Amino acid sequence: MDRHTDRSSSAPAPSTLHQAAHRASTCGPPSQGFPVGFTASYKCGAGEAGGESSRSWDSRAMLGTVLLLLVLARPACPSPASAASRRAEALKRLLEVFGIEDPPPPPAHFKQPPQYMVDLFNTVANADGVTKNPDILEGNTVRSFLDKTHGEKMRFLFVLSSVAKNEKILTAELHLFRLWPKATDGPKRHHFCQVSIYQILDKTEPDSPQGQKLLASRLLSLQGSGWEVFAITQAVRDWTEDESSNRGLLVTVHGLGGSPLDSPAVQFASSRDHHESKKPMLVLFTDDGRRGASLPTADFPDLQPQDPVLPAKMTVPKLNGPRSTRSLDRLQPCQRHPLSVDFEEIGWSGWIISPRGYNAYHCKGSCPFPLGENMRPTNHATVQSIINALKLSEGVSSPCCVPDKLHSINLLYFDDDENVVLKQYDDMVAGSCGCH
Repeated sequence: MDRHTDRSSSAPAPSTLHQAAHRASTCGPPSQGFPVGFTASYKCGAGEAGGESSRSWDSRAMLGTVLLLLVLARPACPSPASAASRRAEALKRLLEVFGIEDPPPPPAHFKQPPQYMVDLFNTVANADGVTKNPDILEGNTVRSFLDKTHGEKMRFLFVLSSVAKNEKILTAELHLFRLWPKATDGPKRHHFCQVSIYQILDKTEPDSPQGQKLLASRLLSLQGSGWEVFAITQAVRDWTEDESSNRGLLVTVHGLGGSPLDSPAVQFASSRDHHESKKPMLVLFTDDGRRGASLPTADFPDLQPQDPVLPAKMTVPKLNGPRSTRSLDRLQPCQRHPLSVDFEEIGWSGWIISPRGYNAYHCKGSCPFPLGENMRPTNHATVQSIINALKLSEGVSSPCCVPDKLHSINLLYFDDDENVVLKQYDDMVAGSCGCH
């Protein structure tokens, strides 16, 4: 299966992060230094648009993406060294939006992600990574770990060093692939067996009652093949609290009532002898507590809230006179426009499995008086629009065109230890725009 999820060829050709960076390196007057639509929206939202606009803007996780674009679009003409430094800083901030300290290195050799993780991604998200079923995931992170023993078939060890301290373990599952039973002569004396999962407490005596702790037990038919899933949440919580207590798992197979079997009635694929797609796997459903983005603008001296671009009494330019591109933009009604984030252009395609990129969209346009229902205005924006139109108060600007509905996206990627992770990020796509 292709490591990346295909995107529809019919999608519009949006402006890209790469193009925004290119515009940043082009000399021109300050009014041309920012990507069209971002300067006006940002300054208006942070200026005199009212407390509601400020609060809604600060709470939006798309702030991280907008900050990145603004940083890349500095109006001055920086030296090559300065441009490279700003790009590196912008990408660092984008990593913070995704909750990653440093970009993980690509796997040393081509690795096929576990099919379970690929299927889970496709169930939760569309081809662009946008969440289509928000009720499937428990928490916002799913981590997969492959067995590290490479030895005994019924003992398993999973290294959990990549689980962050702030992650809450919600559910932990052991996934074992059951092999087809080998053909045997004569009638079968048993039709079911009992499979038990133990947490190993003492490596020297894993088979003794003192050296193990029962986690799960189940009756299985002796016929059939496929994945079997066992809940082992408490053991994983113990391991994340005390890494040294992780001595692995022991799997046993017995007859009904614990009676011994003449030969192995059920066998599971091992990490050494079987195909990558059948290897034992531990799956964790966790939550790191992140809800949206919280990037302080104090770290961006150039991006502190500024005064509005236009004074409140600025008249609309005549249609038959010369107009700048930004003037034309202000005459267009508030609406959503494409904004592509391409992970390959950013340089992240080596470790991100899916998607290749996503359409974040951005909001651009004017909010003229009177505000129609199609502009989805808030009551506050309607009042502000009236005050601005009637000039009832000095320095009150018109409402701003901003996202009023945001969607989450999902990334499927390799972490630092080459484990496959599915992570959901809130408020990353502008679903619709309105005047606020």
